[in-house]
Amino acid sequence: MNAFFKNQETPWEDLGDGIKRKIVGYTDELMLVHLNFDKGAIGAPHSHEIHDQIGYVVSGSFEAEVDGQKMVLTAGDAYIAPKHFRHGAVALEQDSILLDAFSPAREDFLK
Repeated sequence: MNAFFKNQETPWEDLGDGIKRKIVGYTDELMLVHLNFDKGAIGAPHSHEIHDQIGYVVSGSFEAEVDGQKMVLTAGDAYIAPKHFRHGAVALEQDSILLDAFSPAREDFLK
């Protein structure tokens, strides 16, 4: 873990299907992750067993779904997905960016 995150010095990790990520930082109990979506890229609906998640829209727009409810979100908006809540998002614009917060940290992202 680093004490500082420099966005311009951190490369994107290509996850495929039009999505890239940068891990901003983490502790055992908290993680922040930037996600960059191509227009139409899908964060497939899923749920977490142990992770609470908040997705904050940094730029662009998304159709987000949480627990069967859909809403269009734009910069400054967010969705909240407690553990066990099914959630996902579709990017409505090119280079739409989410800042995801997870508690506890996603150890699977660090491998």
